Amino acid sequence: MSGHSYDAEKYWKANLRLIFGSLIVWALVSYGFGIVLRPMLSGIPIGGTDLGFWFAQQGSILTFIGLIFHYAWRMNRLDKQFGVDEE
Repeated sequence: MSGHSYDAEKYWKANLRLIFGSLIVWALVSYGFGIVLRPMLSGIPIGGTDLGFWFAQQGSILTFIGLIFHYAWRMNRLDKQFGVDEE
């Protein structure tokens, strides 16, 4: 029984690390690049506009979509590693 709870604790810690990492990337891209660092990124052209505006409009959305796929992929790997996958 204790081995099972130890594995569950390791699984939960790995899950929390993945969640916190995703939240850090989300905050950095949406708040950091789109708002706080926008003046610093304004001189870098991309797609007909500056990089700061691009992150505020399209870059953050694309990053969020990428985070969703990354999270699903990593969770599937964690599930298989800890033997809690659906297969």
